[in-house]
Amino acid sequence: MSRQEEVRNNGDLVMLVLAELIDRRYAVAVEIRELECFLVLADELHFGRTAERLYLSQSRVSQLLQALERRIGGPLFERTSRRVALTPLGKEFLTSLRPAYVALERVVENAREYAACVKGQLRIGFQGTVNDEILNAVSAFQSRNPNCLIDVWELPMNDPFSALRRGDVDAAVALLPIAEDDLVVGPIFSKVPQTLAVSKRHRLAGHPSVDVEDLAGETLIGFSGPAPTYWRLTQAPTQTPAGSLIHRGPEVRTFSEGLSLIAADRGAMLVCQATASRNQRADIISIPLTGVPDSALALTWRRGEETPALQAFAEHLKVS
Repeated sequence: MSRQEEVRNNGDLVMLVLAELIDRRYAVAVEIRELECFLVLADELHFGRTAERLYLSQSRVSQLLQALERRIGGPLFERTSRRVALTPLGKEFLTSLRPAYVALERVVENAREYAACVKGQLRIGFQGTVNDEILNAVSAFQSRNPNCLIDVWELPMNDPFSALRRGDVDAAVALLPIAEDDLVVGPIFSKVPQTLAVSKRHRLAGHPSVDVEDLAGETLIGFSGPAPTYWRLTQAPTQTPAGSLIHRGPEVRTFSEGLSLIAADRGAMLVCQATASRNQRADIISIPLTGVPDSALALTWRRGEETPALQAFAEHLKVS
């Protein structure tokens, strides 16, 4: 039997990585077999059945469990002649262990799929308008991976992450910043300067450029909805870097709603240069804005779910 077949049959690779993971958390040299024994016993709650599943003697199961308990520093099971049950420590340990074990099994499966080929379907959500960089990446990916179809979804401007967390899409192209613990930030692209979109009647409309400190006392239109606060404050800050107040204006769900409110003199809005160029209107002026970071997009996905197709698309996006 080859080593690859052994990994497929008994999950040794998963357990090896898992042992390293638990080792970091509990700062002990945990043996792979001890962890495997713990997981099976937590399922069976019976030493005899655990021994049968692991092809070990009951005494060996007891030895492995005792060794693990010594390393951790407390009992993981309550054992009597009639029953076996997890202790509070054992339940906490199992709660931490289970998701990691499932995720690592997925890692092995994804690696196996990647070794074969990139195939299936990749669902990409886009916040805002699909630009040339994304289209070039999609085209390059499809030409090199004809067995994997990219399905495009439009994401709400005011909700960049919910569809990703629900599993409706495999990855999302969203405006920075992205600081979510459960999401990975991949390639960053489409870095362009910011502009200030104002009505042609606005007091700043005639200025060739505007500094962020000039926004003191102005009203900015922002986004409503479930987007995190730090993200919404980046799109519509409430103070300048020097600490001057910027008034909060109405909140919108879509960029089109924002343009309508700008034209109605309800406030100004931060808009990246590329988006401003694609949405020119006679009643709105976009003024170059200095003193703020460039606007940028990033590909993001759920942590621990980097499929071969997603990894391949991210590589295309890096070089697009």
